[in-house]
Amino acid sequence: MTVSTFLALRMRIRGRRAHTAAAALTAAALAAASGPAAADGGADPAAAKPTVVVVHGAFADASGWNGVVERLQRDGYKVMAPANPLRGLASDSAYIAGVLKTIRGPIVLAGHSYGGAVISNAAAGNPQVKSLVFVSALMPDKGERLADLSAKFAGSELNAALKPVPFPEANGNEGADLYIQPARFHDVFAADVPSGTAAMMAATQRPINGAAFMDRAAAAAWKTIPSWALVATRDKAIAPDLERFEAKRAKSHTVEVDSSHIAMMSHPDVVADLIRQAAGAGTPKEQSLATKAANALGATGAGALVLACLTGFAGVTVLAGTGLVAAARRRRAAGGGRHSAP
Repeated sequence: MTVSTFLALRMRIRGRRAHTAAAALTAAALAAASGPAAADGGADPAAAKPTVVVVHGAFADASGWNGVVERLQRDGYKVMAPANPLRGLASDSAYIAGVLKTIRGPIVLAGHSYGGAVISNAAAGNPQVKSLVFVSALMPDKGERLADLSAKFAGSELNAALKPVPFPEANGNEGADLYIQPARFHDVFAADVPSGTAAMMAATQRPINGAAFMDRAAAAAWKTIPSWALVATRDKAIAPDLERFEAKRAKSHTVEVDSSHIAMMSHPDVVADLIRQAAGAGTPKEQSLATKAANALGATGAGALVLACLTGFAGVTVLAGTGLVAAARRRRAAGGGRHSAP
């Protein structure tokens, strides 16, 4: 075998080894760049978020939560807004408790107005409910009647604005559904939305069985589940001082908003933010900073690793090439010296 043939063979062998090393380094770099998502099958980060359940109160329906639902869904939350029957505290709470049992994983449960009393009963004994959010809501203690709680503080104009409508009950007795008089609806219930919107809400309002206000709360889940509360400072349906009293009694994380009774409609950003905090996501500013940090870490960490691997491979290639050239020159010099004599 001549020197030139030997050197060509050695260079081919080393070239194959360098190619193999490059493939291994590239695979390692790509695996590192893909991060944990590749290892766990590309799991969706949103899967770790709790399901948010929002419950409306009297004289309203689930559509009042639309602005909040839209914002939370945009953030990747699963949201449910079930219909509250408005037939009585015990039966309404049982209904919502049944809805909660159909949900897998952690739950953030929010209630507006009378819906606050419902969620406080419905969440009792359910370990999946991790936090409660009360939006200008009633938050009765165990054994407390809603009528008595509502009368604790002055400031509500709701009673004078109500119109009872009799209806026959299944047992033959006569019940009374309570509506807000359309002429009073805008001022008492929805003062900070356009008058046309309030007129539509008044026309489509869902009444509550008046007997619900005589029911006693069977539980007070806010005693054992962390809670967040929004006080609407211009509320004329539930006195703002009552909302403050309830939030203080429950040791709730509390915010005050210059709002009418329907803060989730007139201030959906604030309410969505409160729910995010209850879900453990922090404020929008904190979320933005965390997202930017994660993106920066991902970009620099993965990019740096890929660059380091490729740089290392380039260095190995240069060293290998330099060594081959030097070896070839030495062998040629040695060979030339042996065959130069006649």
